[in-house]
Amino acid sequence: MSRWQELTGGTSGDEYAARFEALARGGKDVHGEAAFCAALVAPGARVLDAGCGTGRVMIRLAELGYDCVGVDLDASMLDVARERAPQLPWFQADLAAFDPTPLGVAADFDLVVAAGNVLPLVAPGTEATVVARLAAALRPGGLLVAGFGLDAAHLPVPPALTLAQYDLHCAAAGLTPTGRFATWDAAPYDGGGYAVSVHRRDR
Repeated sequence: MSRWQELTGGTSGDEYAARFEALARGGKDVHGEAAFCAALVAPGARVLDAGCGTGRVMIRLAELGYDCVGVDLDASMLDVARERAPQLPWFQADLAAFDPTPLGVAADFDLVVAAGNVLPLVAPGTEATVVARLAAALRPGGLLVAGFGLDAAHLPVPPALTLAQYDLHCAAAGLTPTGRFATWDAAPYDGGGYAVSVHRRDR
């Protein structure tokens, strides 16, 4: 069981979506992740939203002209995503076992994005496997973008993945670091409790 399932009990979709709707009504920009990704690859690029949740990031990227696929383990989150954008491809899968080929999806994404604390919330001990699966979905030269909390102030569960560990997992999967930021607004990383990391597939 993933840490996300332990946290939510699998009934999180509507509540999660409502939280971001409230932020948007209050004037908050809820599309920072999509804007960050759009600065890295041009419209038309293939994007995998890994741990897509209710589809907030992917739907925005699709509106901007990207060819998107979403995958998540939480059925309640995917129910919301499918209701909001039934024309987009949404798949239920465990990222630790993710293989796009049986789904009829080519494993040649230009960018894979894992936003919303996806990596710290996978099943304990599967982090390296998840990174390897996501790396395998990239074309050579493709980018893996992951943002996640590193301390109790930025995570709903106790921290379990450090940046040093994440970088080691990426290196083992054939990924090279190209940038690290403190926010999705691309502020320089200063050693704080949240990081957005960009890695490139070498081969």
